Amino acid sequence: MKDEEITCFEQLELSSEILKAVSRMGFMAPTPVQAQTIPLMRQGSDIIAKAPTGTGKTCAFGIPLLEGLRDDTDDIQAAVVCPTRELCIQIAEELRQLAAFLPGVRIAAVYGGQPIARQLTALKKRPHIVVATPGRLLDHMSRGTVWLGNLYTAVLDEADEMLKMGFIRDVRRILNATPADTQVVMFSATISREVMDVAWEYQHNAAEVQIAAEGDSRPRIAQFQLMSSGSRRTEDMLRIVDLLDLHRVMVFGNRKSTVRQLGERLRRQGRSVDCLHGDIPQSQRNRVMSAFREGRFEILVATDVAARGIDVDDVEAVFNYDIPDENEYYLHRIGRTGRAKRHGMAFTFMTPDDRFRLRDIRKYTHSELWDIHFDDRGRLISDEGADVEEIARRIQTAGKD
Repeated sequence: MKDEEITCFEQLELSSEILKAVSRMGFMAPTPVQAQTIPLMRQGSDIIAKAPTGTGKTCAFGIPLLEGLRDDTDDIQAAVVCPTRELCIQIAEELRQLAAFLPGVRIAAVYGGQPIARQLTALKKRPHIVVATPGRLLDHMSRGTVWLGNLYTAVLDEADEMLKMGFIRDVRRILNATPADTQVVMFSATISREVMDVAWEYQHNAAEVQIAAEGDSRPRIAQFQLMSSGSRRTEDMLRIVDLLDLHRVMVFGNRKSTVRQLGERLRRQGRSVDCLHGDIPQSQRNRVMSAFREGRFEILVATDVAARGIDVDDVEAVFNYDIPDENEYYLHRIGRTGRAKRHGMAFTFMTPDDRFRLRDIRKYTHSELWDIHFDDRGRLISDEGADVEEIARRIQTAGKD
């Protein structure tokens, strides 16, 4: 069956329990990565998938993992390895939602920053699926609390980021502890040399899935750049928030000190705000993200610790308070908006010296960043005189940047 013919989940021949869960989660039809990946995984194929952020990758591997669980073993049957604690928590939560009508399915999340005793308790219940960061998974393996000797499927999510962060040796140690015939599935935004090295070593005749960032799969994000610097950025950001009546916003800074100071400045101005950065304990990060998802505050200020793996569907706009140091971080930041086929806006503050840096980002992302400013009447318009909201509507209607 060609993936373009798949217009509903029923065509994938899923169990009634999974179909019920998918419906309750609000998914009407499989995304392209789901339509291609689910049948391949259920056939037992190794997979290397290149797909942009926000395309439904967790369901793409989560559904076949759950459909393939066996009831004749208490060993761990599937392991999902990902680079960050935040992504680990997100994946585990989505898998639990998918398993809502599968009584007895046990899913454990193990990651650094959480008390080990809590994880030991979860592992003693003999989970079917473990979602983990590499370091903490190896820790449990060395303790004897995790055994992968009967693993059916290993999923590496955001493999490029995981390997770029220096986890290559950890990933190899994990995969070396699995049976030779373990199904290895890799998802990556980019197919780097490190990703290919792992694929060549551990996969066998892997099927390739490539999802282009275009059409409905491409986030419909209107991207703008605004000349502003220093403390004026705060004033300009709040003017945009008020002018566009935004109620769910993420703001990214490059340094923890910037995030802390900006958070305090916004609180003093009476804004509903909270912060995420590397010095915040994991338990507090979890509370902050839960509150943000539930709409208990409007502005989340964060370092790039929150740029990957945070899935909040209705973020209306992203602000780059600082221009990110790497082009990929720009993509991951703005990818927090325009998710689940919703529309989004991204605003980047710049100085004259940043022109070449933003030109580099524009070339890397193959997208257009509109120059905008406030006119004498306080309207937010492009340098050609077009209204920002009209530009956003035009981009969103066309479904392209």
